[in-house]
Amino acid sequence: MAVHTVVIEADGGSRGNPGPAGYGAVVRDPASGEVLAERSEAIGTATNNVAEYRGLIAGLEAAAELGAAEVDARMDSKLVVEQMCGRWQIKHPGLRPLAAQAAALVGRFAAVRFQWIPRERNRHADALANAAMDAAAGKPARAAAPPRAVEPSREVAAPDSPARALAREAAARAATRGAGSDPATIPASWEPRPSDTATRLILVRHGETEFTAQRRYSGRGDVPLSARGRAQVRAVAARVATLAPSVAAVVSSPLSRCTATAEAIVEALGDVPLRTAGDLIECDFGAWEGRTFAELRADWPGELDAWLASTHVAPPGGESFTEVAARTIRVTDALIEAYPGETVVVVSHVSPIKLVLRDALSADDAFLHRLYLDAAGISVLDRWPDGGVAVRSINDTAHLPTP
Repeated sequence: MAVHTVVIEADGGSRGNPGPAGYGAVVRDPASGEVLAERSEAIGTATNNVAEYRGLIAGLEAAAELGAAEVDARMDSKLVVEQMCGRWQIKHPGLRPLAAQAAALVGRFAAVRFQWIPRERNRHADALANAAMDAAAGKPARAAAPPRAVEPSREVAAPDSPARALAREAAARAATRGAGSDPATIPASWEPRPSDTATRLILVRHGETEFTAQRRYSGRGDVPLSARGRAQVRAVAARVATLAPSVAAVVSSPLSRCTATAEAIVEALGDVPLRTAGDLIECDFGAWEGRTFAELRADWPGELDAWLASTHVAPPGGESFTEVAARTIRVTDALIEAYPGETVVVVSHVSPIKLVLRDALSADDAFLHRLYLDAAGISVLDRWPDGGVAVRSINDTAHLPTP
């Protein structure tokens, strides 16, 4: 049976977080409240957030099977609603694949509108999820709540492109913050947030070293700038001074290739404090330090394939990108808290900067191997205290001298 618009109510939970987990999803006719489909499943041991995403995915799949063109998705999980609307970052790596799966399903519809609802208005899906949790824990299943009438959605219809819908909804929530409405139900708009309420991070990769020029993995080894790198540093310092005449601080990785870059920027800016942060240091490449990709392919083919396939895998004796990401989240969150509404220059390495940009763009892990960052390149992003992000530029190299 093909339908034009449906309402999805979804929920999930676990007993123990993580613990025995399950989800429930109900698909309804928006006019009559008739239940068109139900989905529930015990998913073993998982967290509440994982179960909630699984409930949303099941509901979207059921709506697609019914041939729905538009969906009103309603959940009592603030986290899932805000992340799907693009307003909150997806920081936990275990949720990113689920969010990507949900986003792919969103792309199958003409429009999907997300709305947070209180738990008492989500009783049917909650009962299905509890029955699934009982099954996961080996207990007798509970009966689901009876169908209830569906209230009309308070959301404004999203545009034709689901991707644009998410972006418009996120922009709307930023523009109308403080109006007293639930931020998950504010109509869509492209009106931008005021930038002076954000912390601007100017991300600068250090200048070139001999290892950079030779395309060797350069992690914790303290390789100094090359002659070309020193020329790049002078150019990037002048460029930063034009981008941000008022800077609250310059924060650098403690390795000399970064501190030398940071010192040149401070000299160009004038009276600006410089400090180092250990969390900005490059990934520890372990046994791969100083090696080229061709050497890794020849000497560690299995380990290299595993590393390329998963951010949880570390080089032999080294550090995984998941571990580096935890550091970058920690240091950037601290900067947002310490410098609200101000500009901070962050001088770091290719891996930490890529991870910051991956999270800012809500990209998947393949992004790390597809993005190229030049030595002394500049990327700029704004971060609001509530987690909102605007990426202004990536890998700006217009200031660099030609080879």
